Amino acid sequence: MTRFRVTHQTVYTYGSLVTLCHNKAHLTPRDHLFQRCHRNEFKITPEPSVFQKRADFFSNITSFFTVQQHHDRLVVRVESEVAVGTRPYPKASETTPWEAARKQMRGDLTTAGLEAFEQVFDSPHVTRSRELADYALVSFPPGRPILEGLLDLNRRINTDFKYAPATTTISTPISEVMRTRRGVCQDFAHLMIGCLRSIGLAARYVSGYLRTTPPPGRPRLIGADASHAWCAAFLPGIGWLDFDPTNNSTPKASHITLGWGRDYSDVSPIRGVILGGGGQGISVSVDVAPIDEPATATPPTIPAPRA
Repeated sequence: MTRFRVTHQTVYTYGSLVTLCHNKAHLTPRDHLFQRCHRNEFKITPEPSVFQKRADFFSNITSFFTVQQHHDRLVVRVESEVAVGTRPYPKASETTPWEAARKQMRGDLTTAGLEAFEQVFDSPHVTRSRELADYALVSFPPGRPILEGLLDLNRRINTDFKYAPATTTISTPISEVMRTRRGVCQDFAHLMIGCLRSIGLAARYVSGYLRTTPPPGRPRLIGADASHAWCAAFLPGIGWLDFDPTNNSTPKASHITLGWGRDYSDVSPIRGVILGGGGQGISVSVDVAPIDEPATATPPTIPAPRA
């Protein structure tokens, strides 16, 4: 497994004093078969009066904190150390035909099967549609092995849609992304999830980080690694496999998982409510470095990446 040090810093600035804020964060890398979080430390300024962690419905570690001091600037810095391995994928041509996999999942009353079936239905950011089903079925003709279809859909989204920062927001509906053929990683994850759910397959949203590699001879830019999102699909008898349509890849050790849920609304990095504040600005920096590299200085505060 590859060990990484992750630093995620979010800075909120306000036009007037905030008298109280309550916040929920999904910024603790979760443990699973191919990942282990060894350290996760929050440094919040001003210091919160309440801070606690608990597991949410999907077993993601969720942090809650309340700041009662008056402030016009809030800094949330989270440092983690995590080990990530690469999950082997089966030979695509030898997986079950997708219609049989869909039927098998619907009759699976095991815990894993029931949890997967929860991910077939609509969610706040993902609504099934005939348009999405038609797009998906190009990759899923009758009898095609399910993993072949998933890999082809992953590739087609990467080919047919243009990565275009600042053209969408998290509230942009999938139908608009389909019309413009533009978006960012959250949009493409939601799109692939919507396509799969629209043909009766189970798919979930994965939030995390993407370790980027600089061009040969160029230094790694501190703070330039990205918050990221991708999709996972359920294959009966195999389990959940991840797909990154933004990069037409199957996530490997360069993908660090924070959490998963039905869509972005279940695992947004930070969400909260405030009293006061007036206008608000936000900036985010993320730094992901192999653990054998020297610790970096505080990463610069840069506009939030949407890779």
